[in-house]
Amino acid sequence: MDFNPDSLRKAAVEIAGIGGDSTLNFFKKSFDLEFKKDRSPVTNADRNAEMLMRKAIKSRFPDHGIIGEEFGKENEDADFVWVLDPIDGTQSFIHGVPFYTTLIGILVNGTPEVGVIYAPALNEMVSAATGTGCYLNREKVSVRDCGSLESATFLTTDIEHIHKHQFTEPFEKLLSATRLHRTWGDAYGHMMVATGRADIMFDPILNIWDAAALLPVIKEAGGVYVDVDGNETIDNGSAISTQPTLKNEILAFFD
Repeated sequence: MDFNPDSLRKAAVEIAGIGGDSTLNFFKKSFDLEFKKDRSPVTNADRNAEMLMRKAIKSRFPDHGIIGEEFGKENEDADFVWVLDPIDGTQSFIHGVPFYTTLIGILVNGTPEVGVIYAPALNEMVSAATGTGCYLNREKVSVRDCGSLESATFLTTDIEHIHKHQFTEPFEKLLSATRLHRTWGDAYGHMMVATGRADIMFDPILNIWDAAALLPVIKEAGGVYVDVDGNETIDNGSAISTQPTLKNEILAFFD
């Protein structure tokens, strides 16, 4: 099956813009907040953004499938499947912190080929498609050189989930081995790695709508995106984004 990766990337950029920009109508303004069965927060800004993106996808690509965090699966066995997270980092959103993002990943025959991470409150759009490179807005970007863990900036989302998912020991080892740790997390942390502003981002647990956009972005930025066992995957929950020279040292902490 033939497809044009860059054309699909540009379409994903436009549709992420539609969804992400709609969240600005609610950000630091009035919104409705609810909690799902797992106690994770959701707002009407999440649902509105996903509906707008779904409408745009169906209009342009009626044969494509969709998997979204808020409204589930449609035509998930299609050759092209769009994976949507309308607001990744909802805790940031509801607290008025601009580090939340809108995510689009596109699977082609099950393989993540296109990724978009859009931080609308910061006007930062990172996009990538297999073989085309990684872009921050219109500027090509890449992971930065970092020769050792002792000079690395290490990011996570929060400490609670690290303890909850039994990663306390490797986390503390990484904390001791790296120069600086900050919780500029969720997908924005992976964006920081892709754009050369941090060196390691670790997530102990992700869903497919959190992960599908991240793998192509990190790879096309020259980095590696793996789970704690070293597998390049969006299905196994955990995720480490970093540069190739640090990968083996990091994974050794998880043995």
